[in-house]
Amino acid sequence: MGDGVSEIEGHDRSRVRGGVKRCRRALGGAALALGLIGWAVVPAAEEGPWRAVGAEINAPYADVDFDRWRQTFERPGREVFDRRAEILSATGVRPGMRVADVGAGTGLFTLLFARAVVPGGRVVAVDVSPGFVENILRRAAAQGLDQVSARVGSQQSTGLDPASLDLVFVCDTYHHFEYPGAVLASIAAALRPEGELVIIDFRRVAGANSPWVLSHVRGDRDQVVREVSEAGFTLVEEVDLLRESFFLRFRKGKETDPSPRE
Repeated sequence: MGDGVSEIEGHDRSRVRGGVKRCRRALGGAALALGLIGWAVVPAAEEGPWRAVGAEINAPYADVDFDRWRQTFERPGREVFDRRAEILSATGVRPGMRVADVGAGTGLFTLLFARAVVPGGRVVAVDVSPGFVENILRRAAAQGLDQVSARVGSQQSTGLDPASLDLVFVCDTYHHFEYPGAVLASIAAALRPEGELVIIDFRRVAGANSPWVLSHVRGDRDQVVREVSEAGFTLVEEVDLLRESFFLRFRKGKETDPSPRE
């Protein structure tokens, strides 16, 4: 799950039907060979916590043409792709860390994190799309990255193990969270004390983004800060690195002084 500068134009939504079943069948072999796979059924929209966006925003990812999405997400001209090395460095990732890439998409950052955490670290990719998860595991295996595992999350839970992570990374995906409060609670539970959450998402400012972004992304930087703070995190840093997107670092828990650190 995640966005390029623009979605694939004219995506055939009819291909979505039946896609989850096909991807889940395909996922079985990869799961046995390579890692931890989970699946959770999304509750009905009228049940459970606050819903921010409708399911249609994630419909294109149910039955993915992986190579096509990879060409969209991992292409020169996409800001987070062009500056991926700087983004990785700015997360503070170190050898031995346990990291989750939530909304991992094609695995661009999953694979970068996997190299950065050795020796001794682990990376888990989480996405609601079985097709993305299957292919991330395939790519990791082809590159000999046995420190990578992956799982299919739901719209209300990442399915991550409690108190198991030092860092959770969410890039161009927060605006795709249908139930942001529930997902943030899941992330908080998965982080260790003093664990950190990094969110990169579009600024949603006229003149800084395309009309597509302004119509597609539901909230701006300030709204993200409010929602994440209400979920029990403290904003500790805003990294001035990207033009089209903001880069926010949060720490699990509330601090006495809520002002960001220098």
